[in-house]
Amino acid sequence: MLLIRLIFESFSFAYNALRANKLRTFLSLLGITIGIFAIISVFTVIDSLERYIRESLNALGSNMVYIQKWPWIPPEGETEYPWWKYLNRPVPTMEEAEEIMHRGASFQHAAFFYGFSRTVRYAGNQLDNATVMATTYDLFDVWNLNVSGGRYFSESEMHAGAPVALIGAEIADKLFPGMEPVGKFIKIQGFRFQIIGVYKRTGQDMFGTSMDNYIHISVIKSFYMVDVRNRDINQSICVKAKPNVSKGQFMSDVEGTMRSIRRLNPREENNFALNEVSLISSQFDQFFKVFNLAGWIIGGFSIVVGGFGIANIMFVSVKERTRIIGIQKSLGAKKYFILLEFIFEAVVLSVIGGIVGLALIFFGTLVVNYATEFTILLTAGNIIRGLLISSVIGFIAGLMPARAASRLNPVDAMNAV
Repeated sequence: MLLIRLIFESFSFAYNALRANKLRTFLSLLGITIGIFAIISVFTVIDSLERYIRESLNALGSNMVYIQKWPWIPPEGETEYPWWKYLNRPVPTMEEAEEIMHRGASFQHAAFFYGFSRTVRYAGNQLDNATVMATTYDLFDVWNLNVSGGRYFSESEMHAGAPVALIGAEIADKLFPGMEPVGKFIKIQGFRFQIIGVYKRTGQDMFGTSMDNYIHISVIKSFYMVDVRNRDINQSICVKAKPNVSKGQFMSDVEGTMRSIRRLNPREENNFALNEVSLISSQFDQFFKVFNLAGWIIGGFSIVVGGFGIANIMFVSVKERTRIIGIQKSLGAKKYFILLEFIFEAVVLSVIGGIVGLALIFFGTLVVNYATEFTILLTAGNIIRGLLISSVIGFIAGLMPARAASRLNPVDAMNAV
């Protein structure tokens, strides 16, 4: 009961202080509001960006490796990217992808693929610089693709280079507005392709594994459209491990198989790159640590200023209520009662500022989500973090004024002017 009474009276004093000194309270809480807004907004953006990147990484797959000419990051122990070492490497080929599946015991699927840009036409509609994705049959299982309308290629269509294609949802919207694409014919570089399916819309990710903006054709057919034997257009082989195969065994098998296919002797370095998700993930971990630190630094100064503002308003509040404090103590109020009363009041004032800052962030996320395709979410974790920070700042800022109030002499306090 005593605690409930203390909380009620402190809240009443805080509310009356807010009403009686609106301008002073506004200026004092502005620092806390700005500080919480700065810190939590940075954390919210970073968390949303991290979630987006993690989802994109998951789409790449933790049990897959990309065999490519160029590594994604500099070699371990080096800070610069030695591109000159990789310039003369051979590009992966479709034959190597087929050979990998014949030799590897731990491989479930292997797909050879690359992309190139072409103008696509249907009737009077034209789409410039559309990305054509040329692949082998296994891409469907490697990337876990989903077809929303129509069907996927048959193996015979892929191997024969049949003039058929699947398109992404965005391509379908642009070329066939208000129409059913399946069964229609499009023209790419003078070649006619019949649309046999439309991929399920998934939204674009940062690594390009979404098929929304791709036109998917057989790699055999693409050989008539682009010279891949003598050009580097980022040809890649994606290898997927069988279930329950350890990462170490899988990576060792991929490396050994590729070295055997390319007939490298034991002293020769690999003339191919094995790119995996964990390489990017470790780089982003450092990136997020730096940005989280930046968030604390950016908002820290405003939080400190806001804390001084809370301390100032509490010292003024102690001065204005000196006689009331004297009366309370003369009637038997203990020091801890006065101490907790003012600390609670400071925490309430600070939390109000934090709530205002969180409200600004929430409305800001609504605006960003409405105006852009990037989704930002104010998570429960960040809301709790913001309230905890504001509560701690309120406690620290109110501690000294509360101690000063609790130590007042009752007689001197009642006689104060």
